[in-house]
Amino acid sequence: MLFRSVDNMAEKILVVDDERDIANLLEVYLQNENYIVYKYYCAQDAIQCIENNEIDLAILDIMLPDMSGFSLCQLIREKYTYPIIMLTAKIEETDKITGLTLGADDYVTKPFRPLEVVARVKAQLRRYKKYSAPAVEKKAKPELSYHKLRLNTQTHECLLEGEAVSLTPTEFSILQVLLENTGNVVSIEDLFHAVWKDEYYSKNSSTITVHIRHLREKLKDTSDTPQYIKTIWGVGYKI
Repeated sequence: MLFRSVDNMAEKILVVDDERDIANLLEVYLQNENYIVYKYYCAQDAIQCIENNEIDLAILDIMLPDMSGFSLCQLIREKYTYPIIMLTAKIEETDKITGLTLGADDYVTKPFRPLEVVARVKAQLRRYKKYSAPAVEKKAKPELSYHKLRLNTQTHECLLEGEAVSLTPTEFSILQVLLENTGNVVSIEDLFHAVWKDEYYSKNSSTITVHIRHLREKLKDTSDTPQYIKTIWGVGYKI
């Protein structure tokens, strides 16, 4: 995977939504925050943009005319690690779970308040900047480990039994928080605050549940007999 450099220059946001009113509205609000916006109404045009420009964050609608947002998300994740926010007109939990499982970092249900989307964009970019920052700026331990699991906070590598495990930035951050607190329970609220730094996340536990489940799959772990991530019902998670 390729890591985009995130510096003090204006971040570049990709918006893909075939509902022109929504895409145009997001463009206006994001430009008001001094972001550079690449706006497209179909996936194929967006793919060309992705291949020819450096993107710092993508906002993808699930229902696109030529390709599903899920497929576009998957395509991006094959090569890039920048944050992806999915837009969905449906309220079914399965859509949200599918997007997060394919590598999306967050989702927003339509209709939405534009300022909420802007807040989520800022939160994801803050986390991604921290994730992509040079190692010299990090104060965390260079390597965290538990049994056969190794996490290097400087190179952002995850090894399980010596084999590399590919993690999204969000998954890496969650695993890092849990490993930094090995032996202690981390509440869902504390986990949200540590990873996203935003209060509104604490009211939606399904997001973290999906990321935990995806992490378990990558670590060949199970919720019934976990070797690594244990669920403490009604409280949170621990390693």
